[in-house]
Amino acid sequence: MSALQSVSDQRHFSVTMPRADDFDFWRDQARRLVRCGIAPERVIWSEPGGSGDLFSASAPESEELPTPQDDAPQTRASKRFVSVAQNAILHSDPERFALLYRLLWRLQSHPRIMEDKADSDVRRIEDLAKSVRRDSHKMHAFVRFREVLHEDGAEHFVAWFEPDHHIVRANAGFFKRRFANMHWSILTPKGCIHWDGKTVRESPPAQRSDAPDGDPTEDLWRKYYASIFNPARLKVGAMMSEMPKKYWKNMPEAELIPELIAGAQSREAQMVDAGAMEHEARPETLEAMERAVQACRNCGIGELANQAVMGEGPRDAPLMIVGEQPGHQEDQTGRPFVGPAGQLLDLHLGQAGIARDRAYITNAVKHFKYVRRGKRRIHQTPTAKEVDTCRWWVEAEREVVKPKLILALGASAARAMLGKTVSINTVRGKPVMLNDGSELWITAHPSYLLRLDGDARAQQEQLFRNDLLAVRERLAELAD
Repeated sequence: MSALQSVSDQRHFSVTMPRADDFDFWRDQARRLVRCGIAPERVIWSEPGGSGDLFSASAPESEELPTPQDDAPQTRASKRFVSVAQNAILHSDPERFALLYRLLWRLQSHPRIMEDKADSDVRRIEDLAKSVRRDSHKMHAFVRFREVLHEDGAEHFVAWFEPDHHIVRANAGFFKRRFANMHWSILTPKGCIHWDGKTVRESPPAQRSDAPDGDPTEDLWRKYYASIFNPARLKVGAMMSEMPKKYWKNMPEAELIPELIAGAQSREAQMVDAGAMEHEARPETLEAMERAVQACRNCGIGELANQAVMGEGPRDAPLMIVGEQPGHQEDQTGRPFVGPAGQLLDLHLGQAGIARDRAYITNAVKHFKYVRRGKRRIHQTPTAKEVDTCRWWVEAEREVVKPKLILALGASAARAMLGKTVSINTVRGKPVMLNDGSELWITAHPSYLLRLDGDARAQQEQLFRNDLLAVRERLAELAD
């Protein structure tokens, strides 16, 4: 390089990072060094005050670096290198800065070196990036917020997490987006981040004693975790790999794991022998059914703060419409399909010439499944096991109403009718004969349409309208 002549071959340079995770600073200094022709062995990279000082307010200044000549070539770096480097620099390995610079230096003469998986530097930097990604995944999965009250009575949620690498600041955006309506803090020994609903703020490292030990909602969360634990699918080795014990102390449900593992075999046998509710006598009237379903706790959804929402409509309706589950507004009113999805359904039913008040409308799952985000309750899709458990109630409604045609809205409703998961695109428009002589028609759920826009929504709404028109025509045929 032409810049080589301006720098003594014997001179060494020291670069001290202001932050242990500052990719932009490292990139600017590395570009400058490369343009000046300073080989990797002549550069000493240092962290601020040790590898754990992520939020050091005052870092020692670096030695003054030379200025590249005007005719010095620009530094080249492939997109693959930049992508890997942005993760690898968050690793806790103190040699990562030097390793990255050595690889950048080599890229100037070998621009395709990142494609050489046998190269030791490439393998090492890929391993660092992979470890950082895994650490970020653990942070996303295992952070558990606990509610605390400020002196002014405002809600605030605090979590403690112990990352292996310098990933805290890099993951602030994920938690800001996911918990946008909460005021929260994540405390770690590598630095803390806080969100007040408007801005993310940083603060120095914390200790475990700075975080709360628990809150009243954790008993509810433990009950729910125990209820969804499936002993028939337990793989201890895989579970320990994905959820190492180091994270257990911060997770309220983790204290249940040893007992659940120990009792898995006997619980699996009980599941096989008991056959759930299959042998219980079903209520013979819709009124008795509604009283009984309010007390149902056969899956974890019934343990949440909600009410069961039974179907409504004529008990001799020729058409039965089955959705997924009640939403927030349905849970508040005790009536099915009154929220945004219900309003869209009413619109399309009217356009297709189907009178809602002549149909019996219900859901595959009778309780609203959600997770709380501050004061909001966010919809969660029921699991296959939860749909199968609640199928008992839908079957009871069918026995009373005896519809000629059943319209299932979405995959959960289809599973409740068929006992298996099917693809909507594969089965829509193709009536299925059920064992009681009724016909099952399957289409999309209106909430799916609400999540689309533009051409995609227009296309799916047309398919939905076509399905409803076909159902109206078939109902007319069955009435003759």
